[in-house]
Amino acid sequence: MTTPPKSEFLKVMKARGFYDDCSDIQQLDEALESGVVTAYIGFDATAKSLHVGSLIQIMMLRWLQRTGHRPIVLMGGGTTQVGDPSFRSDERPLLSKDEINQNISGIRRVFERFLVFGEGPTDAIMINNADWLDDLNYLTFLRQIGRHFSINRMLSFESVKSRLDREQSLSFLEFNYMILQSYDFFILQQKLGCRLQMGGSDQWGNIVNGVDLIRRINNRTVFGLTSPLLTTASGAKMGKTASGAVWLDADLLSPFDFWQFWRNTNDKDVAKFLALFTDIDMAECQRLGQVDDRNDINAAKVILADKVTELTHGVVAARESRQTAEAVFSRGATGIGIPEMLLDQKDVQGGLTILQALVQTGLADSGKAARRLITGGGVKVNGQQISDASHRIDPKKWDGDSVVLSASRKRHASIRRRR
Repeated sequence: MTTPPKSEFLKVMKARGFYDDCSDIQQLDEALESGVVTAYIGFDATAKSLHVGSLIQIMMLRWLQRTGHRPIVLMGGGTTQVGDPSFRSDERPLLSKDEINQNISGIRRVFERFLVFGEGPTDAIMINNADWLDDLNYLTFLRQIGRHFSINRMLSFESVKSRLDREQSLSFLEFNYMILQSYDFFILQQKLGCRLQMGGSDQWGNIVNGVDLIRRINNRTVFGLTSPLLTTASGAKMGKTASGAVWLDADLLSPFDFWQFWRNTNDKDVAKFLALFTDIDMAECQRLGQVDDRNDINAAKVILADKVTELTHGVVAARESRQTAEAVFSRGATGIGIPEMLLDQKDVQGGLTILQALVQTGLADSGKAARRLITGGGVKVNGQQISDASHRIDPKKWDGDSVVLSASRKRHASIRRRR
């Protein structure tokens, strides 16, 4: 649209960097201005939790609710049995129904931090598409829904075309995914009056198919809205690190490690991440994210880490994570819940092998277990991965009085000189 949006929701989407494309932004803006709009985003249950790559969609639903509209969290209990082929090079492994249901239970806990669920006009609801997909009659589905889809058009969408151009197999099972996603929108529109589907820009083809399906069958106008696919300033895909996914569930990644992930944000990403992943006012996001001599960008990173961790894990977890980081990294003290190892003078002079350190801090039961941790890429010193079992922790090379030794993602120990 050439004129600025009038609705509060679209103003937020544009100002904070959530907006990429819309099927009809002018009409959507008018609908958002005229009353409560119900919108949904679908999440397949392929793991026990979502990671930060999904956080941009979660925040879109949060802002939708905060600006007076109703969010639907659609869990893909049915579509997870198929697997979304969008921009993938291979087919997803198929999960059992029990595994999918267990994953959905874990994912719900994440959303309860970000959204208010209930029965009010703008309260969020969570629905499982297995409720209508599991019992579909195949022939009836083909006659009523399948006839509205053009194979030619489906092949033209970039998510499918890129896979075929690389001569990578696309199974008939996966090819059905976009029809099922369109059918989800159709059902949600019929049952709950849902008028908007949102998702990442890689979902554009699937979303507009749903918009077209509803128009063809019911002659009703609904909308699609996408967010840009997010990468960091280094070009890396958001949500992945060298050591694995940054999960939103404390059972899979500790709040301390989650806090550290945001604290280690690239200077150039701070303003953007404050806008996307916190509720901080935009003017303050821009002020905090300025990279110049007048601004302490590290202080802004702490605020970013605090606010995102508060949303994801709660105020107490965020405070304790910050206090732990300050204690361990800044003052050389023992952090909350982190064991401490004191080095005697002989250790300071000769250094300590990484194997000794892992065993003596209790992070490994034996030297053999310590080697397995190192081989598996799970050992870090001050956040730097250690791949050499002969590595020595040499206090003469420390910047301060201590270092943090980490095993996997959840266990840490402080090693410092005895005073």
